[in-house]
Amino acid sequence: MDGRALPRDPDFRVSPVDRHGRTINPLVRDAAEQVGRRAIDHAEKLLIDPAIAANLLEEAAATVTRAMESERFCPQNPVRDLPSYLFSAFLRRVNRIKSRQLIQEDCVSALSLGSTDPADLQQQFELKILVDEFLIKCDPVIREMFYRRLQGFSWKEIASYYGISSHAAESRFSKGLKRTRKKLGLKGDI
Repeated sequence: MDGRALPRDPDFRVSPVDRHGRTINPLVRDAAEQVGRRAIDHAEKLLIDPAIAANLLEEAAATVTRAMESERFCPQNPVRDLPSYLFSAFLRRVNRIKSRQLIQEDCVSALSLGSTDPADLQQQFELKILVDEFLIKCDPVIREMFYRRLQGFSWKEIASYYGISSHAAESRFSKGLKRTRKKLGLKGDI
C-alpha cells in the first residue's frame, strides 16, 4: 500500500467469509472496512439495495484475497493500493448488477407496452428467457457488446471502448454469436 489509507469506519464491519463461504484475508477485510461506507453509498446512488451492495463488497474482497494469494507465484505485480484495488473490483460487480437491472427493466417495459393478449405476453416472456439463456453461454465481451447495443450504442462507440475498429467490433460480435449458436447446436440466424 502507498500510505494513502482511508480511516476505518467503526460502524462498518465486513464478515471474514463471503456468502459463498470463501475466506477473506485480514488485510483485505481491513481495506474493505476502509472503503465500505463509500462503496455502499455509491451503490445506493445507483439504486442497488445496501444489503446486496454489502454482499458484493464481500464477494469482491474474497476475489481480491484469491488474487493476492496467487501473487505468491507472481511477485512482480504486487497490489500497491489495496483499498483502491478492492474498490475497483467492487465497482465491476456493481456495474454488472446494474446492467442486468437495466436489461430487465427494458424487457419488462417492452412486455408491458406490447399486446395485452396473454398468448402474446407468454410468447414474449419465453423469448426473453431464451435470449437470457443464450447470453449466458456467450463470452463476457460479446454479452457486454450486446447490452451496449441494446442501450443504443453505435458500433463506433463500442469499438472505441475496446480500442478496436468498428468493423473489428462488429466482426468479433458476429463471430461470438456464431460460436455460441454452434455451442448450443442452433442452426441459422436467431
